[in-house]
Amino acid sequence: MYQSQKSMALGGQPPKALSTLQKVAVSLGMLGLLILVLAAFQVHLPQKSLWLTIALGGIGGGVVLFSAAAYKNKLAGIKNDGVWFKSISSRGLWAWLFGVLLTGFYVILYFFPALIGLRSEGDNVGLIALFDPLSKALSGNPASQWFVYGTLYTLAILSFGIKFLWKYRHSRYEKLRTISVMFFQTAFAFLIPEFMARLNGEGFSLPYYDLKNIWPLNYYNFEQYRVDDFISAGTVGVALLIFGVASIFIITPILTYKYGKRWYCSWVCGCGGLAETAGDSFRHLSDKSTFAWKVERWVVHSVVVFVVLMTTAVVYTYLGYDPQKYWLTKDVFLLLLGGLLTVVFAWAMIFKRKELEKDAQYGAIGYMVIIASLIGIHFFSGNNLFLFQAETLRSTYGFLIGSIFSGVIGTGFYPIFGNRVWCRFGCPMAAILGFQQRLFSKFRITVNGGQCISCGNCSTYCEMGIDVRAYAQKGANIVRSSCVGCGICAEVCPRGVLKLENDSLDRRINPKDVLLGNDVDLMNYVNHK
Repeated sequence: MYQSQKSMALGGQPPKALSTLQKVAVSLGMLGLLILVLAAFQVHLPQKSLWLTIALGGIGGGVVLFSAAAYKNKLAGIKNDGVWFKSISSRGLWAWLFGVLLTGFYVILYFFPALIGLRSEGDNVGLIALFDPLSKALSGNPASQWFVYGTLYTLAILSFGIKFLWKYRHSRYEKLRTISVMFFQTAFAFLIPEFMARLNGEGFSLPYYDLKNIWPLNYYNFEQYRVDDFISAGTVGVALLIFGVASIFIITPILTYKYGKRWYCSWVCGCGGLAETAGDSFRHLSDKSTFAWKVERWVVHSVVVFVVLMTTAVVYTYLGYDPQKYWLTKDVFLLLLGGLLTVVFAWAMIFKRKELEKDAQYGAIGYMVIIASLIGIHFFSGNNLFLFQAETLRSTYGFLIGSIFSGVIGTGFYPIFGNRVWCRFGCPMAAILGFQQRLFSKFRITVNGGQCISCGNCSTYCEMGIDVRAYAQKGANIVRSSCVGCGICAEVCPRGVLKLENDSLDRRINPKDVLLGNDVDLMNYVNHK
């Protein structure tokens, strides 16, 4: 126990020099990266399948070998040795250089794919062409920039996931959720959509569908071309469309009620999977200030309002007016949406008002007024819903949120702002699940406050910027919208103060009972627990 605490202290020893095996691992990784860079600069590489195998094998194998050398001979337990001494993990020069390179890669990938070899006519060249053999083997189609991205994304989760398993091998919970995100990324996000593309042919066309991506993450899922493709694909397509709707209104609320948002954000989501594996070394960089928390709430919930308005406008454009021909007309759709939002907001304000901060109450009312006013505009201003064209809203959201925030900033800024920037400040899915988790989930992190020694490890390594120690010091259960249930706070605690639990809703949030302990019948309190 003493060794574990000492290894995590800021006053510990700086990291030792690399071992021989780690040097070999770095060489392998650099070889793989060199091949990709040469391909990006359109250096001719014959036998692309062989070179791609060497490149991906070198990168993945290098990460795995380096991780094994770093952790296999250490005692089980969290080892964050020297994180504040390493330039890459303490916002030093290497961190900024790495952040710039990641950001540049995302900018090229999203906006200038021709620079890495994508060709709309003719064969691909450069880096894209290097991935053609793998793409054709899986889907039968040439590679695109998104296939390259998906391959590298999956490789990162798998290889750094193995590192995560080495590092957290003492924890059954951490091992299970890491294996889970590795599986869902590989199968649901990468392989299954590629295999589904092989089903497409004359008279049958399914759009790309990552089955684990739920609205509002897949904000494009209800655009007209996709709905038309689903319907034209017959039973399979209609089933996928129904699954998409059921995921929003049935599957997600039930699972969040039972397990909190962790079932998705820490066990299924690809963004969370990359943050937990490749981004694990940067989790301590998340801003824990009250100011950051306030900005986080306003920004992320504004993104939710944006995506709701955008999706509403997109669906609205292809619905009809004539109730004789369509049961779901434009007017009916807007009335149903308005009714649903009214019920949700009314329920929260009437039954859960005490659990909301003052600014959250004002914000909820303000957002409801905005949405209701914009929907009301429809009935007085003709056909132009929200005073903007649906395509304008969709393209703006896709650029600002789908590209810049989730990609360029969300991942490119790992070494500067921590590994959950997108999840904290931009992900509408995380915000919606957080709303459900805060108000009607059985999940909480319970606290044995009497054992807390205020070491601060829990707060330091909370990737979501939660000051966990503040809750532990007063013995209050941790029920936060932003908490993704990664469990690292409990793992780094040297005293076993924190525990992830799913229990009844009764007495879930109880800070006043603990603070006023002299006025509480403690045995009655324990019996209720």
